[in-house]
Amino acid sequence: MNDRAVELLEQYEIEVLRTRKGRGAILCETDQGFLIFKEYAGSSERIVLQNRLLQEIADRKTVQAEQIIPARDGALSVRDADGTAYVLKTWSDGRECNIYDRGECSQTVRLLAKLHQSMELPDDTPGLPAPFSPEKEYEKHNRELKRVKKFLKQKGQKTWFEISLLNSFDYFLDQAQQMTEEWKEYSHSLNDLSRNARTGKITFCHGDYQYHNILKNGNGWFLVNFEKCLPDNPVRDLYLLLRKLLEKSNWSVALGTELITAYEAETPLSAAARIDLYYRLAYPEKFWKIANFYYNSGKAWIPGRNQEKLDKLIAQEKEKQNFLDEVFRKV
Repeated sequence: MNDRAVELLEQYEIEVLRTRKGRGAILCETDQGFLIFKEYAGSSERIVLQNRLLQEIADRKTVQAEQIIPARDGALSVRDADGTAYVLKTWSDGRECNIYDRGECSQTVRLLAKLHQSMELPDDTPGLPAPFSPEKEYEKHNRELKRVKKFLKQKGQKTWFEISLLNSFDYFLDQAQQMTEEWKEYSHSLNDLSRNARTGKITFCHGDYQYHNILKNGNGWFLVNFEKCLPDNPVRDLYLLLRKLLEKSNWSVALGTELITAYEAETPLSAAARIDLYYRLAYPEKFWKIANFYYNSGKAWIPGRNQEKLDKLIAQEKEKQNFLDEVFRKV
């Protein structure tokens, strides 16, 4: 971040005691506690909606989450001379969730359930985006996978990674298409699971609920980085956290069951929500991410990390299918 951005802090009603650079941001110690100043790439309408949601979470007082600090003139973001927008938010000088501590992982899942109870807005709230559609997302991913496969087949001399990727393509592409078609059969009965017709409320998801955004300090847990929040079935967040943790535990049935049970201790999952969670986990998103990253990056040098991720994905596939069979057998 440009040091000139620090001068923009003068537009806020705060006294900055000291600053230090963080990951793409400036961490500030102020008379109002720890704050973080970072670039904002979204629209003005988007930040208004995000602020409304964060205020709702604060009003419920069940979860500690970041809050946007307005400038003196009430603006939720400020701009530098180049037109780059910045936002100032509350922050916690804590550590990230320890993904190797099962107790902490269960705590963060229960915290997620409480968060979802606090992330509802009236369905007539101005500026509400359209609900997320897994069906459209999967179809888009499938088209991208076909494009990558075609590119690999037409490519002449291939690296070992490209050979490995192509050799595994048919299996994962067939899986992606099958999961998409099965999802379509259920989607009409599931309807929009983010909308509660009885209360007239729309449930939002964090959008990026993973350990980097779950901080622990002396006062408990503090949640950050709500920029990707959106209306969707709450299992979207549960899916993302589960996938991240299960990939690191070789798709442990015991761990997965424990985490889902922890979520349901706060908010029971309906049969429809379980079906949704199953298909999000069953769709080979990790393979799509590997293939898509390769296709959209420079081909002159392919990082060795790509091969490591692919090898791990292939090695864990049997355990993943066993996990899905065991945990979602009744679904």
